Amino acid sequence: MHITFTEKALNQLKGFNIKNGYLKLRYETDGCGCVVSGVNALWLVDQPDDGDITIETNAHPVLVEESKQVFLDDQLTIDFSDRTKMFLLKSPNQILTPRMSFLDRLGLH
Repeated sequence: MHITFTEKALNQLKGFNIKNGYLKLRYETDGCGCVVSGVNALWLVDQPDDGDITIETNAHPVLVEESKQVFLDDQLTIDFSDRTKMFLLKSPNQILTPRMSFLDRLGLH
């Protein structure tokens, strides 16, 4: 798996204290009914969880739950939409999450 951040996405992340945490691409299934109906979110966390793996990117390493990789494509891009003011997750074949939330969860463990 490879993840690329666009310049727009990197500019949005500048306002957060990423050097003191880890970026995590989280596949949320809570309240979605079943595991295949999950939603991707970008989190800033204190530490990796058990089962997280590190994916190198063009900017910041990103944690991904190893068991949830099956729901992601091999080539991913994290972008930012000026229209919706939200991150989006896409691949060459599709937009996986057009309105991906960003949660600063530093200090919540």
